[in-house]
Formats: sequence, C-alpha cells, structure tokens
Amino acid sequence: MTYPNCPQCQSSLTYHDGTQLVCPECAHEWPEHDTDNEGEQAAVVKDANGAVLNDGDTVVLIKDLKVKGSSMVIKQGTKVKNIRLQEGDHDIGCKIDGTPMNLKSEFVKKA
Repeated sequence: MTYPNCPQCQSSLTYHDGTQLVCPECAHEWPEHDTDNEGEQAAVVKDANGAVLNDGDTVVLIKDLKVKGSSMVIKQGTKVKNIRLQEGDHDIGCKIDGTPMNLKSEFVKKA
C-alpha cells in the first residue's frame, strides 16, 4: 500500500502507525485522513430527541433504569454530568453517585 508523502519534508518513506502516518526522516506525525472521516461519521451519538451528544455533556434520564446485577434503580430525571462517548451497544460511559455506569443513548436527553 502506498501512503502520501510527508507534508513537511516530502519524503516518500512514510508509514502507518495506529491511527496516524509517520515520516521516519523528519519524525513528523499526522492523522490519516481516511480513517478520521470514517471515525467521525461512526461516532455520532444522538439522544432520545435526536440531539447530537458530545463528550462532557450533561444528560437527564427519561425513564427509570434497573442496574444489571443489582437491586438498585436509577430514577427518571437523574442528571448525569460529564459523559464519555464510547463504542458499542451502551454508547455512554459515566459515573452516577460515584459508580461507573454504561448507558444507552436512547434513554437520555441532553440537559
């Protein structure tokens, strides 16, 4: 596979390293454009109302949720601050009362 030349020194010896390209001659590193565009499209997470969620947002639960493996219930209207978006079925990572939790975006709305 061929990679683009280095934008700093125009070297053709560039190589792929994780999610970026690297030039061995000048040690310049830059993001690989193709994977960045795909990641942005896949990372769009929307709440129950269709609003786009971002890392650090505050959300409110729209229904009571039972916590798997526990008798605890998280009540509707609970405000969750500083969420983290993640891959998978439960696409929101957060802490509720100091306990790490994973939530589905379909059960929250942006505050």
